Amino acid sequence: MATVDVIQEGAIPLQHRNTALRRFMSHRLAMFGVVTIVLLVAACVFGPYFLTHNDTQVNILARFTPPLDGKYWFGTDQLGRDMLARLLMAGRISLAVGFGAMLISMCIGVVVGVVAGYFGGSIGTLLMRFVDAVLCFPTIFLLLALAAFIKPDVSSIILLLAATGWMEVARIVEAQMRSLKQRDFAVASLALGASSWRIMFRELLPNAVAPIVVAATLSVAYAILMESYISFLGYGIQPPVPSWGNMLGGAQSYLRNAPWLAILPGLMITLSVTSINFIGDGLRDALDPKAEAQ
Repeated sequence: MATVDVIQEGAIPLQHRNTALRRFMSHRLAMFGVVTIVLLVAACVFGPYFLTHNDTQVNILARFTPPLDGKYWFGTDQLGRDMLARLLMAGRISLAVGFGAMLISMCIGVVVGVVAGYFGGSIGTLLMRFVDAVLCFPTIFLLLALAAFIKPDVSSIILLLAATGWMEVARIVEAQMRSLKQRDFAVASLALGASSWRIMFRELLPNAVAPIVVAATLSVAYAILMESYISFLGYGIQPPVPSWGNMLGGAQSYLRNAPWLAILPGLMITLSVTSINFIGDGLRDALDPKAEAQ
């Protein structure tokens, strides 16, 4: 019983969490981002079921139909396919890649950061020097180099983005662990016989959740951008599977005659990434301990 009482001293008080939630909900741009992302995800998941045309239906007679002209709200592409249907199906791919890569990269980065920060010494030095070595390579060139040697599909792109996006998380978590392990509740837990793994993942990690949540949010935007970038260059998701990136890349030849082919996927990328960044900014402000003290 004494062990539980001591360990609970390190927990985040409920009133602080409620205060952080109120600050987040008062952040207008963050709430705009939340509403936008929720609507965007709902539209991509459920929208295609309510459309009269699917994303693969070709109608050569209706090719290059401009938006708001006839029965195609967002117009058609060079093959007469419904742009709205393709945007929504591409959104499923791009958002799945973003959230999937975030989850995997968070798991890798958190584990590496917790172990390196808690144990320190030669283990911590070895792990963090490896992180620094990987960070020395420009991310986009590393992505393109790795993409050239793998079969480009959704699962491989998720793994590729996760493999190149966990290092910053590891550095954030490592710094948090080095600070938290000196706190009284962590020292008391160790003195009472708690194992290292319990201290790391049951006592310290929950107290580092704020910067991890912010980093996770921003990593979704990073993954969407990187997927769009490599798909635009032809190394990512391959047609006929649509993604916002390869739709943008395929529109290069038609910028003069059909600019909506590039404008619409570009707007979707901008809207999703900007909204996620707004959410990240709101979380950073809401979870800032300095704001709590004011």
